[in-house]
Amino acid sequence: MVLKSKLYLLMPLIYILIQPAYAQERQNLIQKGPTRAEARMKSWEHHVRLKNESVFKDLKWRAVGPKQQGGRIEAIAVPPGNHGTIYAGPGSGNIWKTVNNGLTWEPIFENESTFAIGDIAVSSSHPNIIWAGTGETQPRHSGYAYAGTGVFKSTDAGKSWQNMGLHDTHHIGKVIIDPENPEVVYAAAIGHFWSSNEERGVFKTTDGGKTWEKVLYISDKTGAVDMAMDPSDNRILYAAAWQLKKGRESGIYKTEDAGKTWQKLGSGLPRGSMGRIGFDVAVTNPNVVYAFIDNRAPGPQRRELVGAEVYRSSDKGRTWKKANEEDLYSVFSVYGWKFCDIRVSPDNEDEIYLLGNRGFHSTDGGKTYERFGEKIIRFHPTRGGALHLDHHELWIDPLNPDRIILGNDGGLFMSYDRGRCWLHLNNLPIGEFYYVSTDTDEPYYIYGGTQDNASLYGPSNVKLQDATNDPWEHVYLDQWTGGDGFVTLRDPTHKNIIYYEHQHGDMRRMDMSGVSILSGGPFSQSIRPRAPRGEERWRFGWYAYFIISHHDPHTLYAGGNKLLKSLNRGDDWFAVSGDLSEPAGDQWDVVPFGTITMISESLLKQGLIYVGTEGGSIYLTRNDGEDWRKIDKDLPDKWVSRVIASRHEIGTVYASFTGFRQDDFEKYLYMSTDFGQNWQSIAGNLPSESINAVREDPQKNNVLYVGTDLGVYTSLDRGKTWHSLCNNLPTTPVHDMVVHPQENELIIGTHGRSVFILDVKPIQAACQRL
Repeated sequence: MVLKSKLYLLMPLIYILIQPAYAQERQNLIQKGPTRAEARMKSWEHHVRLKNESVFKDLKWRAVGPKQQGGRIEAIAVPPGNHGTIYAGPGSGNIWKTVNNGLTWEPIFENESTFAIGDIAVSSSHPNIIWAGTGETQPRHSGYAYAGTGVFKSTDAGKSWQNMGLHDTHHIGKVIIDPENPEVVYAAAIGHFWSSNEERGVFKTTDGGKTWEKVLYISDKTGAVDMAMDPSDNRILYAAAWQLKKGRESGIYKTEDAGKTWQKLGSGLPRGSMGRIGFDVAVTNPNVVYAFIDNRAPGPQRRELVGAEVYRSSDKGRTWKKANEEDLYSVFSVYGWKFCDIRVSPDNEDEIYLLGNRGFHSTDGGKTYERFGEKIIRFHPTRGGALHLDHHELWIDPLNPDRIILGNDGGLFMSYDRGRCWLHLNNLPIGEFYYVSTDTDEPYYIYGGTQDNASLYGPSNVKLQDATNDPWEHVYLDQWTGGDGFVTLRDPTHKNIIYYEHQHGDMRRMDMSGVSILSGGPFSQSIRPRAPRGEERWRFGWYAYFIISHHDPHTLYAGGNKLLKSLNRGDDWFAVSGDLSEPAGDQWDVVPFGTITMISESLLKQGLIYVGTEGGSIYLTRNDGEDWRKIDKDLPDKWVSRVIASRHEIGTVYASFTGFRQDDFEKYLYMSTDFGQNWQSIAGNLPSESINAVREDPQKNNVLYVGTDLGVYTSLDRGKTWHSLCNNLPTTPVHDMVVHPQENELIIGTHGRSVFILDVKPIQAACQRL
């Protein structure tokens, strides 16, 4: 491909013209704390301009998978009477459509201002009308539960979409279209996860989304997560209020006049704090309403809380009675904020399905339960044998209730016998990658860890296509065909050795040949770092970032509350720092674990190491941990997403930060050329999108790449000017990136659309011309 050099000669002029205007426009909108909705939408407009005007817009990404592992599904919708068409909404993977019952899929929501899906609704009277409520509705330990940008509408079965407002709702749990009038739509908005805001509760439009009225409002800390409409009377709706952290304002509300007035229901329901609530109304008897409640009251026998309970009303919510006779704590333990969906069979008011960590089925009105069946056939065969855990959505065919479609962390599952046997539709490339790495084989292989779908590896010389084999393989699978995977690295000197990890520092060393050539023991060996006996236990975050030393393949570094080092591939560990962490909080705090998030060892000097933390601290040692210096003066007190030691200049270091746990979507990217004594922002003309990754080009020291929550950008002048690389890339959060030093390809791990590759030789050539 030949790129016109005159375009690159114009780059400085382009930057001079666009940067001041955009910077001033942004400055007028930026405020401390959560980013305002107007600023986010203005930034998206800038994102689109950069994409359309980019001198690199002819460069094409190649999707390489994987797809066999599936990914987290939060929304399923099927048009009435059209059983071959299914709309699926991965939490962070756009919207997908099939017209052949899942044999092949097409992404239909790739170029919007968000990728995060909370709910999908199809009009029963006009099936071409589809609504999408955006923003994930399942908070997670990692914090990556992405905010959306409101509600979207399609009038052509998903070919095109229009944003219909409610931009500051962030997380929409339910959309209901009136069955008689598609112009009337209700949206249940959770609101901000990490901060207070007013745009939450239940909203209603009577003009197809042109205007909205907030018809139910509790407070600026409490939103609505679920709704249900009485199938016999469209004026009657039930709404579940959810106060995320405390739960005192959570509850069930009912309207009998289409949202004009609401009454809080309580007779027979728990009186104390409640977490998430889901409910459904029986089609065969609308007097029967079920509520699935996360009861946050203290539990029995020193248990932290009561947990899952099912309540049933036989009088349209006036009175309630606990239905379950057996304890349901195991349905989701203390993790009720992730689950609580319940469905009633359309042909039997006493048949219900519960979705939690596991799925449960009852045929006696919720008194007793059986677990979902475990017989699985997979579209793409894997080593997995069981039904995946963590269930988030269930659609029941109203014309054939034997047919159900389940969405969980492993993707889509279809059953034709009410959940006894399943077909796993694992042909969607929706892997949520945290990190990626490569080796130097020919062709080279890509390694990465995913959200609840383990660690995988696969060849780079493939092009993802539907109905073809998936050449990726799992490094491991847990007994439920999943498990969280994070950093995944191949040993540079032992081809069969792969390092990977589970949560909270559970690092492992795997010999893919079957028997460890290092220890002679089992092929998978725990190398979890443990403090010496008598010392305080080392603390780790949801994931523990670790690296293999550039200078010695036997040496590993891992981040907890201290920087840890092993000289024998993880068999033994010792601390090379004091406690570098901030005080740990809880699930909802800005600093939940207070640990190291990033480690970077200089390629140019052994012992020169940078670390970053959850609370925004950056530390430097030049002598392998003997002395440490804090080097984050004047930098944001945000989560350190990356700190990268330059491979070209010994004193140069890059740092990026993300405010995702503060509802802060600003761009934070900095460079220092004096070992962190002084920093300058190099965010330049980037849109205000949280930055997750930054990399230098291995050949050209002025070329940088960044991955944000919405795409990829490159700079040819060390951050003075940025150019979009989002041309054929879907709107997707880029969590990690690697530039292969021999092949000169940029590999990105996305959190929702698996892995993509871009040939960056034209970018290197453009830098050479400049």
